[in-house]
Amino acid sequence: MDLRASSTHGSEPEAIVHGGNLDEISRLYPDAPRPWIDLSTGINPIAYPIPSLPTEAWSRLPTKADERALLVAATRRYGVRAPASIVAAPGTQALLQILPRLRPSGSVAVLAPTYEEHALCWRRCEHEVRLIDKIDALAGVDVAVVVNPNNPTGRVLSRERLTALATKLAKHGGLLILDEAFADVLPADVSLLPELPPSTLVLRSFGKTYGLAGLRLGFAIADDELARKLRDELGPWAVSGPALAIGTAALADDVWLSHTRERLIADSRRLDQLLIAAGCGIIGGTPLFRLAEHADAEALADRLARHGIHVRRFPCNTAWLRFGLPGDKESWQRLEAALMTI
Repeated sequence: MDLRASSTHGSEPEAIVHGGNLDEISRLYPDAPRPWIDLSTGINPIAYPIPSLPTEAWSRLPTKADERALLVAATRRYGVRAPASIVAAPGTQALLQILPRLRPSGSVAVLAPTYEEHALCWRRCEHEVRLIDKIDALAGVDVAVVVNPNNPTGRVLSRERLTALATKLAKHGGLLILDEAFADVLPADVSLLPELPPSTLVLRSFGKTYGLAGLRLGFAIADDELARKLRDELGPWAVSGPALAIGTAALADDVWLSHTRERLIADSRRLDQLLIAAGCGIIGGTPLFRLAEHADAEALADRLARHGIHVRRFPCNTAWLRFGLPGDKESWQRLEAALMTI
């Protein structure tokens, strides 16, 4: 089903409301208790411990050896066949901005509902964008965009279905862009990596799983030619020295990631229980966030905000709320107390 067809010809793309907008929510609720508990994003609330960095990471330009070390660590972490296939960028958002500039104007289909920046970035570059809710309807376009697992629903499509879509797109020179931002905390077989189908590009986020969104680090995995074009567009020193060093250490830390996965799964189950007790229905999510449905979601979000707790609202579906995970004992207690008063 075609949910919406639009392009930017003659008009400015609409603005998008994101989670994490604490400045705005603080302005709207000036009397809310501080500090705010920000549950509006899907970012791990317990971040990877930042290692000590040499002064040179801050004081000199990053070297090719620094970047090579990060790409080797990312190649191993994501199961990529070779470092030449992987591109490091200052966040996957930067890659979303660049990709539409590498394709001639054409038809783009985004499997929706999903992260809205995908459609917006393609519209800004004069592509005709449609939001589609059936994967089979994506096969005939020039570019198909799929977020897997999906944000905010948590929907997971099988590797077989995604590979079949990529194969169909390849027959007419199309491209499948697969955003796997939340795949790190799910079983390995959720990802299309390491066996990348033809005409496919995979995006992986660093900041969400490792809880370091402010570091701005992300990756694209593609065939060598598309990877080269992305590097050329990003230019030299695209990733900062501190991000290269921290990313290299974190991606090599198997023990931390294993323990983190276990904790996130346990905490997401605990969150489910709190939300169900407060009258919510759990309709989706990943270990990093839960998508809840409530008969009066706007009132629920408003009351939580008055307790200094920020959750993600959805203008496109006013019955939905997305909850990230509390990060410490006090945050859990405040959330539980706020939910019990509702």
